[in-house]
Amino acid sequence: VEPIDPPSRMQLSIPKEVQFLVVNHSDKPMTLQLQLHLSQMTGMAICGPSFKSLGEVKPHGGSAVIGVRFLALSAGLLSVQGCCVVDLASGSEIPQPPLFNVFVAEKDANQ
Repeated sequence: VEPIDPPSRMQLSIPKEVQFLVVNHSDKPMTLQLQLHLSQMTGMAICGPSFKSLGEVKPHGGSAVIGVRFLALSAGLLSVQGCCVVDLASGSEIPQPPLFNVFVAEKDANQ
């Protein structure tokens, strides 16, 4: 899972959508679901469901792009983490490293 152009800065309490590229590196097609475990996230929440089904992703580099809306709940430097990819056919979970870091400001400096 790789974020596509993740924000380096967000405003407190203003949702921001981030697109993620999910790639299947295995040798078989997989029916995947992206899950964000809120218990592992600090200072950040998800707008909407904390899971997104990707459907079947082809093997050997097949990919899907999915958008997730994040809402910053606290100011400061946050690490967005708690992501895993689940193969719905086998139930196996593939934990992901932290997705990106973002600085959350209480108020935009331009305002």
